[in-house]
Amino acid sequence: MPKLKRQSEGDNRGATDFIESLDRGLRVLELFGGGRRPMSLSDLAKAADLPRATARRILFTLERAGFVESDGKLFRLTPRVLVLASSYLASNHVVSVLQPALDRLSSAAQEISSMAILDGNDVVFIARASPTRIFSSGIDVGYRLPAFCTSVGRVLLSRLSDDELASALDAMDLAPLTPHTVIDKKLLLKTIIADRAQGYSLVDREAEPGFRSISVPVRRYDGAIVAAINMGAHVDRVSASEMIETFLPRLHEAAASVKSMLV
Repeated sequence: MPKLKRQSEGDNRGATDFIESLDRGLRVLELFGGGRRPMSLSDLAKAADLPRATARRILFTLERAGFVESDGKLFRLTPRVLVLASSYLASNHVVSVLQPALDRLSSAAQEISSMAILDGNDVVFIARASPTRIFSSGIDVGYRLPAFCTSVGRVLLSRLSDDELASALDAMDLAPLTPHTVIDKKLLLKTIIADRAQGYSLVDREAEPGFRSISVPVRRYDGAIVAAINMGAHVDRVSASEMIETFLPRLHEAAASVKSMLV
């Protein structure tokens, strides 16, 4: 299991402004999102790069606060952690404005639609709408994927200047998720710049086998990109040309409908 370390953001505030114990606790809490199984004290200590005694105190504190439970050997998250996510979603202006537009989009197209934001080198899906005829247990709110190989990620990365984008790609670990994942950094740079110019991104089986998606940027009143919305389908059901002909106009319409409301 890879160790999870907090990356420096070039913050020049003094050391007295930083609460190391809180940072360590958040690191441990984040580790549970990397897998779908309970974890032992040893696993968590190793992954967080913490002494076993420190990890033990953090886990017991989280357990006492109700965020973690244990059977004596393995630790797992409790539903109480959803309080943290719901607080973010309730306070996020983009989500509150765009969710109705996503609902209308999904209902009209009879397809799943999602919204994502950029978080470091990943995209995080923060809103979703689905017609009642479709059941999906895949991408949901809170799901994370690498930005470089997703349509929403490439739309969000396109807000960077060419030089900033090149630097961002150089710093990424481009691990392929499928046999179709593009990991050539020069090709990715060229592709994302082209996506910026055409106003959308279409990714075909790069993030998930047999699945393609198309995304457009969500811009606030001043034109700045604040999120991306997408629609996707299995390659056997919807062709790439159909996505451009049918999905793309609906996505552009949904994004344009909220622009004046985003500040």
